[in-house]
Amino acid sequence: MDRDGLYQRQVIERARAPVHAGPLEGATGRGEGTNPMCGDRVRIGIWFDGDGRIGTVRHQARGCAICLASADMMAELAVGQDQGGAVTMGRTFAALLQTGQDGGVRPELMVFAPLRQHRSRIRCATLAWSALEAALTGTPAEDSKDG
Repeated sequence: MDRDGLYQRQVIERARAPVHAGPLEGATGRGEGTNPMCGDRVRIGIWFDGDGRIGTVRHQARGCAICLASADMMAELAVGQDQGGAVTMGRTFAALLQTGQDGGVRPELMVFAPLRQHRSRIRCATLAWSALEAALTGTPAEDSKDG
């Protein structure tokens, strides 16, 4: 673990052994995002249950430990949410990283809070959430800019 806590143990462990990685056959929604600054790439597949809630999320992520861990945690935390709840969760997480105010962010995601001091790494953590929003809304992920 480095001195500033950027790669906390939970991030490293989740990046090394993701639980929700891989393609999702029969996905009802797909989204992807790319961070051209560091080369992170994320593809998301979602499947809705009969009640209109997210039943399964799988990710195919390639990038730094922060990107991989965030994608795996996103895939876990989005399950059971409706579209609005999942989008709100992602936006609340992004606000934490940008402003430092937790605003009701899930406690599991607080491991990423130190990224606020490393502005260039915030996109690494939010990329999967942008891809999830793209999958839910059918719009391109805002981080997916060529460049």
